[in-house]
Amino acid sequence: MNLEASVMLDALPGIVWTALPDGSIDFLNHRWREFTNLGASESSGLGWQTALHPEDLPGLLERWRSIVASGEPGEMEGRLRRFDGEYRWFSFRACPLADESGRLVKWCGMSTDIEDRKQADKASRAPWWLRPSAREDYFRSVGDNISALAALVTTAGRFELVNGQTLEFFGVTLDELKGSAITDMVHPDDLPNIHAAWRQAVETGRPYDVEERLRRADGVYRWFRTRAFPLRDGEGCTVLWYLMRTDVDDQKAGEALLAGEKQLFELVASGHSTSDVLDAICRLVERVATGCYCSVVLVDSSGARLEHGAAPTLPASFIGSIIGRPVNIDSGPCAMAATLNEQVIATDLTTETRWADYKWCPMALAHGIKSCWSTPISSSAGRILGAFALYHAEPKAPTSLHERLIEQLTHIASIAIERQLTEDALNSVRSDLTRVARVQSLGVLTASIAHEVNQPLAGIVTNANTCLRMLIADPPNVEGARKTAQRTIRDSTRAAEVITKLRALFTQKDAPTASVDLNDALREVITLSLRELRRNGVILRTELVDDLPSIAGNRVQIQQVILNLLRNASDAMSAVKDRPRELLVRSERDSDCVRLSVRDAGVGFAAEDAYRLFEPFYTTKSDGMGIGLSISRSVIESHHGRLWATPNDGPGATFSFSLPLGTESLTGAPTNKEMGALVTAH
Repeated sequence: MNLEASVMLDALPGIVWTALPDGSIDFLNHRWREFTNLGASESSGLGWQTALHPEDLPGLLERWRSIVASGEPGEMEGRLRRFDGEYRWFSFRACPLADESGRLVKWCGMSTDIEDRKQADKASRAPWWLRPSAREDYFRSVGDNISALAALVTTAGRFELVNGQTLEFFGVTLDELKGSAITDMVHPDDLPNIHAAWRQAVETGRPYDVEERLRRADGVYRWFRTRAFPLRDGEGCTVLWYLMRTDVDDQKAGEALLAGEKQLFELVASGHSTSDVLDAICRLVERVATGCYCSVVLVDSSGARLEHGAAPTLPASFIGSIIGRPVNIDSGPCAMAATLNEQVIATDLTTETRWADYKWCPMALAHGIKSCWSTPISSSAGRILGAFALYHAEPKAPTSLHERLIEQLTHIASIAIERQLTEDALNSVRSDLTRVARVQSLGVLTASIAHEVNQPLAGIVTNANTCLRMLIADPPNVEGARKTAQRTIRDSTRAAEVITKLRALFTQKDAPTASVDLNDALREVITLSLRELRRNGVILRTELVDDLPSIAGNRVQIQQVILNLLRNASDAMSAVKDRPRELLVRSERDSDCVRLSVRDAGVGFAAEDAYRLFEPFYTTKSDGMGIGLSISRSVIESHHGRLWATPNDGPGATFSFSLPLGTESLTGAPTNKEMGALVTAH
């Protein structure tokens, strides 16, 4: 290249270079040397390549060879090292130069600094969280349009940006919240788990997912599900965390309510007392609807006064001031709700004017109560059973959650109370039934009793007369009189034993558990029943195993079951005319049990009805009550045994029960008050 051309190219403001037709660089202008700080000798040959970024060099050389081979203009990009060691992006453009004949004689090239453009392009393509100028606008355009609490958080766990919902929930401004820790409003009990989860998320860079309680502006804590996602730069380093908090308080309350309801129904079904069920209801309400007190008051049997139901956390003085109040609209919200059969809401007792005559509001305020919501509890028939009340220490109106809670738990309370009342309309009837049953049974068994007692009484009279004659004889027959007196004592004892056994059978006092010889117990029942069975034309046969092991049980209850089975068998044969009315009673050893069976020749039953026979109030008799077999089964099961029925191959049916050996205690055994019904209600 001549001197004039070289001077001209050196004067240009950009980096200019030329190359031979084969692509070998033969000239680099002054701007190249200034930028790279490489002299002419250092840049000659392949030396210019040392100024290119090592990562870009292979690609540039490949592209340059392609341009040279095509003989067409071309462009490529790469990084050049500046004199201070910094690499900057350049665009390399090359154009072919031909002579008059069109032969390629030179390549002319220009390198243009495009670093600023590259950075601008990179910035425009960067995620919004890496562009400070766009970060807040983008975050607000999204965050303010979602229902959750959203925030951008630094890696140190401090707020940088939050959406409007977050500011509204915490009742603060962005300036007040910015820079504060994300754990500042977390419930103290949740902090240990939250700190540990956040620390692990920061250390691992993995998303964060926890449940926590956050303090609202009014001081109330609500449950939130909090999830945090790392926002990373181009190198994969976390620069911010996107925090999303979703209110799950109602969901958790619903789950707790569902689980609590299940437990309450289990309490009711398992026969727990009404006071236990009502107490559990109140505690469930206070657990689900935090910050409240709950109570249940009952209406007494006369319907005129309030009675205590449950109030596990209310002061005793507050409860005492309510119990005994008249059921009217003036004596308080619970009494008013029970009187009107409608919900009574008092949101602010400091301004409430109702119930002034009974000074209910001052009493409640003195106990720190400022709102009360009372709901009547009704039976399925519409009878008012009591009232369900929620109290708060501040003026408050019920939310939809509270209304749903009140509706569901008031229903459960009514079930528990009504069940108790039914068990009480039932215990009374059962008591009357027992009394009637005993009277009827005594009438039926009078002849048998007279027969059993008459024989020893007759012996006593005969022996007394004989003893008297022997003593007045001359000389007196002292030895004969002594023996006759002994027979008198024997017959007296026998009569006393008969009376004792009869009293045990019909007394209201529950007999204790003791060792029972089933054969002996059976013989005593047969003795009492034999006269009646014979009058009904029943031929009784027994097959009793000798040396039958004893069992532990209530002798009287077992005898009443046997008596019920014998009378059922006799009744089942009352219409039989074409065959003997034969009744077979058999005892036997069955593995680790003893078994007693009563087989009749009566009308029998269908095989598919075998289980229904033991259902309450199911009977095949026109005058039957259908409870005898049901109670009998409960007696046997309380002795850990089993009672069942099977149709005979021929006419009639067999009722059997088995009792285990060595049972020391009974569970759920019926009382003799219940057992009395067995004598006639079968």
